[in-house]
Formats: sequence, structure tokens, C-alpha cells
Amino acid sequence: MTVISRLSLRHYAACGLLAVLGGCGSMTDLKPKPGHDLPPAPYGRVYRPGSGELLQQGTQLRPGRNVETHTRSESRNDDPYDLPPQD
Repeated sequence: MTVISRLSLRHYAACGLLAVLGGCGSMTDLKPKPGHDLPPAPYGRVYRPGSGELLQQGTQLRPGRNVETHTRSESRNDDPYDLPPQD
């Protein structure tokens, strides 16, 4: 084996090891550090949400997409706010 092929084998082995180690994560519930609390309850709520509720994304954070496809070419309306730059 040449020096280059040995280095590339070590490189591939190191990348593979990092990929394997990067994939093993903890799947337990999140808890605050000792001495720290979760954020206070939002205004108007009676109870404080848990970590699972705080991590869920609402519809305002991830709105639905408008997937209207244009099937033919259409002329655009005049945009009154499309002004040239001021000098």
C-alpha cells in the first residue's frame, strides 16, 4: 500500500466513526438543568407547559403553503410600490 492510500483509509475510517458517534443520541425527555426552571406560564394560561409542548411548532411557525401553479403566462398588475431607487 502506498502512503496516500493508507492516509485515505484512515480518513474514511475517521469519517465513518464520527458519523456513527454523531447518530447516537439520547431519546429521553428534555429536563431543565438542576437549579433552573422551565419558563413561566404564558399570560392567560393556568398551567405551565412542559418541554414537549414548548417544542411543538404551531401553525403560525410553520404555515401551510399556497401551491397555485401557473398554467399559462399572465401579465402582472401595476405595482405602485415598485419605485426606482432614490439618489
